[in-house]
Amino acid sequence: MRYHKIRKMDISNGPGVRVSIFMQGCTFHCPQCFNPETHDFAGGKAFTDETIAQVLDLCALDHIVGLSILGGEPLHPQNIEGTTQLAKAFKEKFPQKNLWVWTGYLFDRDLKDQEVLQYIDVLVDGLFVEALHDFRLKWRGSKNQRVIDVPASLKQQNIVLFSD
Repeated sequence: MRYHKIRKMDISNGPGVRVSIFMQGCTFHCPQCFNPETHDFAGGKAFTDETIAQVLDLCALDHIVGLSILGGEPLHPQNIEGTTQLAKAFKEKFPQKNLWVWTGYLFDRDLKDQEVLQYIDVLVDGLFVEALHDFRLKWRGSKNQRVIDVPASLKQQNIVLFSD
């Protein structure tokens, strides 16, 4: 598995000041994707235990309220194991901080049995669709995408949208 970059202080991918990691590799190739440089699975840098340690060290700073995992596609079969390891390590070390993940997969169709959901607070799911793009949307690029409160959705066994 590989990652593209780590942002040490990100204010655009989730609420508050966060650390963001962009995973490398995506097969969706959505037209007008905002991160096409992350599509190639061979690009970027090796994702290792040292990468996880680096992300956790950055998240330890008091002003960091959470971690965002984006892509590429962090929940692609080639990436989900590493994403799960990072998510689990993050929530074990920082249970009070929130974890947001963006994916083209659908929560209730593709991800419902994945371990990674146990660690995610908010999941933005669905492919970016240029025809449904709206700059006014918060945390998502197109109207078909959902901003999901994962713990509430798992508890109710139904999609519960996040409200901030």
